[in-house]
Amino acid sequence: MSKSGPIYKPGPISAKPLGILLDDVFAEAYAKQGFAARELVTRWAQIAGPEIAAHAEPLKMQWPRPVEGQPQEPATLVLRVEGPMALEIQHSADVILERVNRFFGWSAVGKLAFRQAPLSRPRARKRPGPPDPKSVAKVAESLGAIEDEELKTALARLGAAIKRN
Repeated sequence: MSKSGPIYKPGPISAKPLGILLDDVFAEAYAKQGFAARELVTRWAQIAGPEIAAHAEPLKMQWPRPVEGQPQEPATLVLRVEGPMALEIQHSADVILERVNRFFGWSAVGKLAFRQAPLSRPRARKRPGPPDPKSVAKVAESLGAIEDEELKTALARLGAAIKRN
């Protein structure tokens, strides 16, 4: 009989969240757009509020070049705004500046600039409601002899929903 070596027993798996693994990649991409903290982009709806975030999103921050011996000037936050809401968002500029600077904890942003363009994120689609009972009944009549009532009702609802769309 031969003696075998010690049995290798793997240790616990220490899986890391994907956000931590990609932190450096994201940090570099956000830094190229002038964002010192990516939370301004990722938490925009919480910072600006849902009514503003539904129509505007941060595009980049433009920092002026520092002048030696002078204090750092605040940045310009460039927002992508949907065309029809640009004027409304522009009227809310003071509120946006206050909320963004409160998030940073200092007067990091001094003014806003707007770029009219569609937002980059997809909009949430509304789910259609249930089909009209009259159209369900009409489709149920055309189904013929299906013995299982639950199946017949489900097929009638499906047929009415397909016809509606």
